[in-house]
Amino acid sequence: MKPHKIPESVLVVIHTSDMEVLVLERADRPGFWQSVTGSLDAPDEPLMTTAARELFEETGIVADGERIRLRDWQLSNVYEIYPVWRHRYAPGVTHNTEHVFSVCVPRDIPILLSPREHLRHAWLPHLEAADRCFSSSNAEAILQLPRKIA
Repeated sequence: MKPHKIPESVLVVIHTSDMEVLVLERADRPGFWQSVTGSLDAPDEPLMTTAARELFEETGIVADGERIRLRDWQLSNVYEIYPVWRHRYAPGVTHNTEHVFSVCVPRDIPILLSPREHLRHAWLPHLEAADRCFSSSNAEAILQLPRKIA
């Protein structure tokens, strides 16, 4: 039996210097688009480690700390876990705490999707990317992007 997911996660908004945002279509929910997301593997896993791991697992992008640097927004959102996904968590767990990160990448960086997680990807202007996201916290993070990277 798989262990329960930890109700603490990261959201990584991937963008270019000219505000194009990468969005990914979920494999388990076609039509649901999002940025990179993922839960901690262990309660003591550092958030930056989780963000770098999820970035690599879902897109193949390596945050090397030099050319590709994750930025911790020091922003957390608490939201209700969609009922369709609550079975992944311990009984009675209904909310998740999500920590927001961003990473600026070159537009021509290769994207290697995890086929288990995502069907396809798209680069969109940030307002279109926000509109495409099914998650309100993801959309809000994308809308905050111009202010956060200024």
